[in-house]
Amino acid sequence: MFHGSMAAMVTPFRGGKLDLPALKEHAAFLLENGTDALVPLGTTGESPTLNSEERAEVLRVVLKAAKGKAPVVAGTGTNDTRTTVEYTRAAEVMGADAALVVTPYYNKPTQEGLYQHFALVAGATKLPVCLYNVPGRTGVNLLPETVIRLSKIKNIAAIKEASGVPDQTSRIREGCGIAVVSGDDALTLALMERGATGVISVAANVIPRAIADLCAAAAAGNMKKARSIHEKYLPLMEALFIESNPGPVKTALRLMGRGTGELRPPLWVMDPANEAKLARVLTDAGLISIPGKRSGTGSRPRASAR
Repeated sequence: MFHGSMAAMVTPFRGGKLDLPALKEHAAFLLENGTDALVPLGTTGESPTLNSEERAEVLRVVLKAAKGKAPVVAGTGTNDTRTTVEYTRAAEVMGADAALVVTPYYNKPTQEGLYQHFALVAGATKLPVCLYNVPGRTGVNLLPETVIRLSKIKNIAAIKEASGVPDQTSRIREGCGIAVVSGDDALTLALMERGATGVISVAANVIPRAIADLCAAAAAGNMKKARSIHEKYLPLMEALFIESNPGPVKTALRLMGRGTGELRPPLWVMDPANEAKLARVLTDAGLISIPGKRSGTGSRPRASAR
């Protein structure tokens, strides 16, 4: 399940409400272009701004779109263990294939606190659990020693590693057998060279075929092809984090004619200068034809699947 291109899906909004038809269309677009798994309700999906009813609606649409085509890994993590257990059990009942559980943000628990949090969540579900380590957002780093300890729990199956330190992947791979997937598009190739099995990708929202091809090439040992794709799209991968995710990726999709780009506060529209930089990168990548303007009238441009 935890391999290849796993798209960290955006959550489309229109007029402050969920845009479920757009979500359905986006899921289909990802699957048509080689995405191996769908990951809704994560950071890129603005999950902290969604209430429980909205979370259920998003998951229902994605599960229906993915049925028989790809697994769905539902983001269920919060900074409260009880709520995380509640969301994880709800995802299990709805039919999710696995749960993505982020380290508790804001609280800054100790390594023992992190262990107990994940142990309690894993013990409350039969779903495979993917740990999610992103210290730049949460303020705490899930250390390899704690991951190795957690790997002894039967249904803790993987970790999304977004510490920005490739050697953490090496240490995890040396110490246990759980899957490691990159949580940073720009480091996917480096982590797969160290034994990672794929990426939970922000860029896959924009270039799903390219990310799928990169992961497939690296998994097959064709590092020359994987490196060629990586180098071609590295400027885009970096530009998608010129401001806080998912601001740039939603803006990119809007510029490509694929959605409104609407964010929920406290996230806000991009600074015009940064949007112009993003538009230039999209133009250079062949994804839009005129910087700062839509590439079409909402139709799916062929280049958008790159």
